[in-house]
Amino acid sequence: MNKRVAILISGGGSNMVSLVQDMVEDHPARTCLVLSNVPDAGGLAKADTFGIPTATVDHRNFPKDRPGFENTLQEVLLQAEPDFICLAGFMRILTPEFTQKWAGRMLNIHPSLLPKYKGLNTHQRAIDAGDTEAGCSVHEVTGELDGGPILGQAIVPIHDGDTADQLAARILPMEHKLYPQVLRRYIDGMREQLTLR
Repeated sequence: MNKRVAILISGGGSNMVSLVQDMVEDHPARTCLVLSNVPDAGGLAKADTFGIPTATVDHRNFPKDRPGFENTLQEVLLQAEPDFICLAGFMRILTPEFTQKWAGRMLNIHPSLLPKYKGLNTHQRAIDAGDTEAGCSVHEVTGELDGGPILGQAIVPIHDGDTADQLAARILPMEHKLYPQVLRRYIDGMREQLTLR
């Protein structure tokens, strides 16, 4: 019996696509839902082409009401009955009250070599710091922003003269390799950190 994975997105869904395309044949899981907080997120149309159920919980319908947004999010997720949740470019900070409900079953991909550069503008911050390497991390989601156990990292060099956009473009294909591998291992119960270069 395959495990069920819900994927949460806010944009074009390129990491979602890489996860969905990997969840075939002998993979221990299948995608049961792609959910977005943005009604016109490009990733929803991509999920449709795969025949995957989609849903939207528009955060703008809950001004200054994060509990209301998260309660609705939880209701939609429970209807889909996922075993695991993958945050893939989901641009809302989830409260500890929400993440606790999915403890040990929720992953996120973040565009830095955590614990460095939690939050936003990670590529520019790595360049500004004079780092020679950057990358991305897949981690278990906890109540601490970008702070859960690190399960995998992909590392790329920072070249002289790199802009944040150039660095992001070099890291993105590594995100698409790393996240599916970590998810597959995670579902199989493996928690040792994976490193790709």
